[in-house]
Amino acid sequence: MDTFPPSVPAVTRPGLSSRDTDAYLARIGCARPERADAEALRELQLRHLLSVPFENLSIHLEEPLVLEEGRLLDKVVGARRGGFCYELNGAFAVLLRGLGFGVTLLQARVFGDGGRLGIPYDHMALRVETSDGSGPWLADVGFGDHSHHPLLLAERGEQDDPAGTFRIAEAADGDLDVIRDGKRQFRLDTRPRELPDFEAGAWWHRTSPLSHFTRSLVCSLLTDNGRVTLTGRKLVTTVAGERNERQLGSDEEVLAAYREHFGLELDRVPEVRSAAS
Repeated sequence: MDTFPPSVPAVTRPGLSSRDTDAYLARIGCARPERADAEALRELQLRHLLSVPFENLSIHLEEPLVLEEGRLLDKVVGARRGGFCYELNGAFAVLLRGLGFGVTLLQARVFGDGGRLGIPYDHMALRVETSDGSGPWLADVGFGDHSHHPLLLAERGEQDDPAGTFRIAEAADGDLDVIRDGKRQFRLDTRPRELPDFEAGAWWHRTSPLSHFTRSLVCSLLTDNGRVTLTGRKLVTTVAGERNERQLGSDEEVLAAYREHFGLELDRVPEVRSAAS
């Protein structure tokens, strides 16, 4: 096993209050772990993926996106909504710190068509240190359909996961490529970042006509036996590898799908809007 660069410190801060931590754990249906170890991290990530949807609805509902810990928790826990990477991993980092994990925010660039890399701060991921010294781990609840369990950052061999076979490979300038089933997913910069550093990336993704988030609606959630995704009015369910698509009709049917499959109580149907100039 290769040694992960020792120059990246774990970032710890006072986390949530005990009551707020319990509220977050209730949101994801997870008991409070006794220790901040690898087993607990694995369970927390999986429960988060099964409970909090990856969604970009705020962009099209013209809701503000504020990268402040309190506002992220208000949305994910208080309003029982989902979000995209900055929101989901930003909130998850607060929970992990509150439970005693060491957490560092990392920025990544996503591989797109033709292997082209996206913008800097395209994606947020988390480097997590555990009390059992088994890491560091790459934790991620904000990449949509991705690994169910945290990945060992220092491991260069294959890592099996319910979502496929993952590998972390050395890239230029000390970066790391995260690879799933032979396909590069994103390039990770191992230098520690802070939440405000992601403002520009978040602004680009919620305003640029080149961002796939401004061009389409998505709401997706891992399930115990597959995945459920609502894209506009198309509901896609995958159960044990079998995919089923259904076109929804009325607004009432769409709102019921958001409520039934994702636990989202919306007062109107999101519709794709033109990207801001």
